[in-house]
Amino acid sequence: MKIAIGSDHVGLVLKEPIKKWFYELGYEIIDVGTNKLERTDYPLFGKEVAKLVANKEVDLGVIFCGTGVGISLAANKIKGIRAVVCSEPYSAKLSKEHNNTNILSLGSRVIGLELAKMIINEWINANFEGGRHQKRIDMY
Repeated sequence: MKIAIGSDHVGLVLKEPIKKWFYELGYEIIDVGTNKLERTDYPLFGKEVAKLVANKEVDLGVIFCGTGVGISLAANKIKGIRAVVCSEPYSAKLSKEHNNTNILSLGSRVIGLELAKMIINEWINANFEGGRHQKRIDMY
């Protein structure tokens, strides 16, 4: 699986250990940045990950900022993106099963590393159920 990741300076504290974990799991990673702790703007990185996902250059995207909200809003501006902010595993799983989300957004000021791994695990391993859910996705 190929995953794009990106974060602003605040999300970097989660992005870097998650990137290492992804490599350990055998995923191919495209890291669009940032790789510095200097202040930066989350829309740059949310949109960059979203473009890779929308263009099918990667299978999924995972993005990080302080709450996960701002960077997800930027990602959702790109046509074909269904980015979700999650702070617990159950919503992440259902977001994939019912909404076919293709980007997961996490907040480094909201959750820690181990919870982030649990959320990501549930999300990546869930499958879109289609059926009645597809009809709803087709509405937007």
